[in-house]
Amino acid sequence: MIIGTAGHIDHGKTTLVKALTGVDTDRLPEEKQRGISIALGYAYLDTPDGQRLGFVDVPGHERLVHTMLSGATGIDHALLLVAADDGVMPQTREHLALLSLLGIDHGTVVLTKIDRADEALRTQRRAEVAELLAHTALCASPVFEVSAATGQGVDILRAHLLAQARTFGRRAVAGQGFRLAVDRVFSLSGVGTVCTGTAYAGEVSIGEELHLVPPAIGQAPRTARVRSLHAQNAAATQAQAGQRVAIGLAGVDKDQVLRGQWWVTPEVALWSDRMDVRLRLWFDEARPLRSGMAVHVHLGASQTTGSVAVLGSLDGEPMDAIQPGNEALVQLVLHQPLCGWAGDRVVLRDASATRALAGGTVLDPFAPVRYRRTPQRLAELKALMAPTVSERLQGLLAQAPLGVDVQRFSAAQGLARASRAAWVREALPDDDSVCVVPGLEGPLWALGPVQTAQGRQVALERLALYHQQQPDELGPDLARWRRLSLPRLAEPLWRALVHQLVARGEVVITGAAAHLPEHGVQLSALDQRLAERVTPRLLEAGFEGAWARDLAKDAGESEALVRTTLSRLAQRAELFQIVKDLYYAPAHVESLARLARGEAVAHGEVTAAAFRDLTGLGRKRAIQVLEFFDRVGLLRRVGDAHKLRPDCRLFLDEDADGSQ
Repeated sequence: MIIGTAGHIDHGKTTLVKALTGVDTDRLPEEKQRGISIALGYAYLDTPDGQRLGFVDVPGHERLVHTMLSGATGIDHALLLVAADDGVMPQTREHLALLSLLGIDHGTVVLTKIDRADEALRTQRRAEVAELLAHTALCASPVFEVSAATGQGVDILRAHLLAQARTFGRRAVAGQGFRLAVDRVFSLSGVGTVCTGTAYAGEVSIGEELHLVPPAIGQAPRTARVRSLHAQNAAATQAQAGQRVAIGLAGVDKDQVLRGQWWVTPEVALWSDRMDVRLRLWFDEARPLRSGMAVHVHLGASQTTGSVAVLGSLDGEPMDAIQPGNEALVQLVLHQPLCGWAGDRVVLRDASATRALAGGTVLDPFAPVRYRRTPQRLAELKALMAPTVSERLQGLLAQAPLGVDVQRFSAAQGLARASRAAWVREALPDDDSVCVVPGLEGPLWALGPVQTAQGRQVALERLALYHQQQPDELGPDLARWRRLSLPRLAEPLWRALVHQLVARGEVVITGAAAHLPEHGVQLSALDQRLAERVTPRLLEAGFEGAWARDLAKDAGESEALVRTTLSRLAQRAELFQIVKDLYYAPAHVESLARLARGEAVAHGEVTAAAFRDLTGLGRKRAIQVLEFFDRVGLLRRVGDAHKLRPDCRLFLDEDADGSQ
C-alpha cells in the first residue's frame, strides 16, 4: 500500500512521516535551509507480516501543487494533516479537493501539533474537519490526534495504518501491461540511469524491454532494457502495480528521460493530444464548466495546458455546460501529448493554475477530431463506461458501424499481449454472427453482429445490381466491389466479410472477380474457337504477356472480335488482363505471384527494382505487374514499395480456386 500525505504548508507532514518511519524525506539542501518540502519525498515502513508500506510526502506550498499532484496520483491511502493550532487553511481545502477529484476514497485525517492546542481548541478543530469532509468521499475517515514533537498518538496512528495495510487488497496485475509514471530521474555509478515512480499497472522483470512515451515530436519511442529493480526500496527481480519502483535502465541516458513520461511495455505504448473523459466538476465551484474553457491538465506525473469540449450527459444527451457537482462526458484538447489509458484519473485546474476545477476518468485516449458530439459517438462513450473490458468491447461492437480496431482498443485498455486473446474471446461469440480479422496475438479487427449482417446484405445487393447492370462481365474485383458496397469499412474487415460470404456459399471468387453462384459468363462457339488459338501464344509469351493486337494478328481475326473474346476469358479467370489490352496466361501470373510473395516474405516488401531483377522484366513491365497485384489484393502499395497482404490467399497452390 502507498500512503500519500496532504495538507497545508508547515502542518507537519514531513515531521509526521519521520516520526512514523524514522526517515527524513527532506533531502535537498534548500529544503533543510528553508524548513519546507519542495520535491516529493519517500519513506518506507516494514509491517510485522513482512510487507512494506510506502509513504509519499508532498509539498504543501500553493506554488507546488503540480508537484503534490504528481505524488498524489497513484496513492492508495491519503493522510490528510490539519495543524491543531492553525486549523483548516487554503491548501488544506485544495489538497482535499485534489484527493477527491483523483478518486481517492481511503484515508485518515491527522490533527497534528496537539501539544500547541488545549482541549477546547482541539474540539473546535475536529468540528471544522468534519464540516470540511462532509461532501467528500473521505467523510467517514477516522481522525487521530498526534504530536510528532512529543510522540503523543504516533504509535496509535502507526498501528492504524498497519491495520489498513492488512485489509487493503493488492492491485490487480493480471492481464495488464506494465506502466510506470516517472517522477524522478538520476544516475548512479555502476547502475546508470535510474527512473523512479509509482507502478500503475502490470508487472515488470529484469531483462524486459520498455518503451518511453510520449516521445519527442516526430520521433519513435525510446527503448531501454531493465537492468535492475527496486520495489518499495528493496532490491527485487520483479515489480508490480501498487509499488514505488526504481528501475535501472540500459540503453538510455539520464538527459533523455523527463519527469512526467512513462515507461511501458511496448504493446500498450500510446500518447494522444485528445482524450474523451468522464468528468465531475468540483461541487464548490461557483460557475458551470463550459466548452472552450482553458485548463491545466494533470495526468500521472505529467501536466500540460489545453481546453475542454463538453460533449454530453452520461446518458448520451447533448449538453453545453457542466453544473457544479455534476458529471458529464467531455473531450480534452491538449496542447502537448499526454499518456492516458482507460480508467486513469485526470485532474483539471483553472487557466491560472490557482484552484482545482474537476476530475475524472479517461474513457478513450484515441478521441476523434470530428463527429465527437454525435449520438453515435456518445453511445460509444457510454459503452466504454462498462465495468469490465469484455463488456466495453461488446458495447462498442454493438454501436460502432465500421467495426472496432481491436489492437488499438486493447492498447487503450492497457492489456498485455498475452491476455488480449482471452479478453476478446470472452466478448465475441464463436460463430459467423460477427466478423473477425484474426492475428497472431488475437483478433486485429471485429465487426458486431448487427453490423455484420447488414454488411453481408449490402454487399450481396450491390453485387446483384452489378450483375444486372453489367451482364456481360463475370463480376467486379474485390477493390471495386468494396467501393460499390462498403467504402468506409476497413479493408481487413471487408476481406473477412468476403471470406464469410464465400464460406457460406453466397459468393464465388473466380480469379480476381467476385460473382453470385448463379452468375457466369458464357462463351459462344466462336469464343471457344478463338480461345484455343490464342492460348498457345499466351503460353509462349511468358512473363512478357501478349497484346490484344498481336493476338488478333496471329489469329487472323479483327482486333474488336479478339478483344471481346479476351475480355470474356478474363472474366472467367482463364487469363488475366494486367493493363489495358495486355494479357497473361494464368500459369505465368501464378509464377509471378509466387516470386512477389517470396520476396515480400523474405524482405518485408517488394520493390520494382527487386521484382525486375527476379523476373527479368523491364522496369515498366515490372511496375505494371506489381500494380495489378495491388488491384487484385495480393499486395498493397506503401510509398515506393509493395507489402504482402497477409490475409490474401490469391494464387496460393493449396487454394486452387483462389478463394479468400
